[in-house]
Amino acid sequence: MAGVTSVEIKESLDEVCQLLRQSKEPKDKERLQILYWLKQDNPPTIGAIAQGIGKHRNTVQTWLLKYREGGIEAMLEVKKAPGRVRIIPKWAEASLAKRLGDPNHGFASYGAVQQWLAQTLGVEAEYHAVYQMTRYRLNAKLKVARPQNSKQNVEQGETFKKTLQTTCP
Repeated sequence: MAGVTSVEIKESLDEVCQLLRQSKEPKDKERLQILYWLKQDNPPTIGAIAQGIGKHRNTVQTWLLKYREGGIEAMLEVKKAPGRVRIIPKWAEASLAKRLGDPNHGFASYGAVQQWLAQTLGVEAEYHAVYQMTRYRLNAKLKVARPQNSKQNVEQGETFKKTLQTTCP
């Protein structure tokens, strides 16, 4: 018959039901649901099972192939992609965090951080990567005092600050 699988389910119907009730993850439930349907006396076709759980029949066949090769554990295992390798290595990030924590040696801009990484540590990184790492992963904000005009009267500013404190509650 077309669409009928030749997978022999080793677990009993009660064991599959118990696993189905105990599972908390939706991805596990839909995979165990396939085993439940196939363990029935009159199992539906792979196409009907795939349509019932909302997946493509090739996906269902892949899950069943994993079950054949390694059992329920292999079928429920979902591998996570490791992701891209970071441009700025962990050791350089730790060194930068130490430098940012030092109050005597700060940075005026993210460009200065980029130059420091290149000159001191030999790590070439784009501005955006340096900004993302410094601002979001290290939670550091580069704060620089605003420049003052050279024509500004310093004494007048100090007098204003003193009178402001006495007039405001």
